[in-house]
Amino acid sequence: MLTLLLLVAGFALLTFGGESLVRGSSRLAALFGISPLVIGLTVVAFGTSAPELAVSVISAYAGKGDLALGNVVGSNICNVLLILGLSAVVAPLVVHQQLVRLDVPLVIIASLLIVPFGLDGSIGRLEGAVLFTGIIVYTVYVIRKSRSDEKQNRQEYDQAFGGTEPQPLKGGLVSTVQIVAGVAMLVLGSQWLVTAATATARYFGVTELVIGLTIVALGTSLPELATSVVASLRGERDIAVGNVVGSNLFNLLSVLGLSSMVAPDGIPVPAAAMQFDIPVMIAVAIACLPVLFVNYQISRWNGAMFLGFYIAYIVDLAFTATGHDAQAGFRHALVWFALPITTVALLVVTVKALRNGNPPPGRL
Repeated sequence: MLTLLLLVAGFALLTFGGESLVRGSSRLAALFGISPLVIGLTVVAFGTSAPELAVSVISAYAGKGDLALGNVVGSNICNVLLILGLSAVVAPLVVHQQLVRLDVPLVIIASLLIVPFGLDGSIGRLEGAVLFTGIIVYTVYVIRKSRSDEKQNRQEYDQAFGGTEPQPLKGGLVSTVQIVAGVAMLVLGSQWLVTAATATARYFGVTELVIGLTIVALGTSLPELATSVVASLRGERDIAVGNVVGSNLFNLLSVLGLSSMVAPDGIPVPAAAMQFDIPVMIAVAIACLPVLFVNYQISRWNGAMFLGFYIAYIVDLAFTATGHDAQAGFRHALVWFALPITTVALLVVTVKALRNGNPPPGRL
C-alpha cells in the first residue's frame, strides 16, 4: 500500500511540478523575446524533461543505472509515438522548417551516438561529458539565432499567447516563484517514483530496465503529454511539436549525459537494450524525418500510425517481462512485417513529395 501511495503521489508531484515549471519558464522566456518555436524547443522542452532529469540522475547516483537508461530510452519512444501521435490525432500539426533541417537530424545523430558509446557495456563519465557539452552548444546556438530576429519573434509570441505584453518586474517575480515551486515538486516526486518503481520491480520480479522503459518513462512523460496536447488544442503548433523534439534532444544529451557523469561506475547498457530498445528509439527518430518532411505537417493518419506502434511496443515489453510464449512470434511479426511495410509506405510518400516539389507551408 505504501509503495502504491508513493507511486501515485510521485506521478502527481511530477505532473504539477512540470506544469508549474513550464508556466514560469515560458513567461520568463517571453521577457527576452524568444520565439514560440524556440520556447518549445528549449524552455518548455527542458522544463517538461525535468522529471526525466531528476529521476535518471538520482537513479544513476544511487547505482540504479538500468532505471536511468530505461527512463531516457522509454521516454524518447513515448514522446514521439504516444505524445506526438496523440497530439496529431487531436489536431494535425504544421511543422516549422527548422525542425526538419536542424533539430530532428540532431536527435537522430544523438540517438546514433548511444550505440558506439554503449558498445563496451556502459556509458562512462567522459562520454557523458561529451553528450552534456552538446546540449550546452545547442541551447546557446538556438537562443542566439532566435534573438537575431526579435521583432518577428514578438509577433509570433503575440499570436501564440494572445498578444499580452508581460510586465518585467511582476511577471519575473511570479515566474521565478513558479519555477522554484516546480523544481521542488519535481525533485520530491522523482525520489518517491524511483523508490516505488524499484520496489515494484523487485516484487514482481521484473527488471528495472523494463520498469524504466514503461512505468517510469510514461510517468515522467506526463508533463510533455499534457503540454503538447493542450498546445495542439489551442493551435500553438510550434510549441506542441517543439516540445517533443526538444525533450528528446534534452533527454539524450543532458539527462543521459549528467546521469553518466554522476553514476559511480557509469550507466550500464544491457545487451537486451542494445538489441531492441535502443534500435527502436533510433528507428522512431529516423521515422520523424519523412513524416515531417511530407508537406511539413503531421496528419491525423501519421498520428494514428505512431499510436499504433506505441501500443505494439508496450505489448512486446509486456510479453518480454512476463515470458509469454507469444513474445517471439509477436516481435517477429513486428520487425519483419509491420516495420518494413511502414518504411516502404513512408518512402513512397516522401518520393512523391519530392517529385511534386511540395513547398513547406507556414513560416520558412
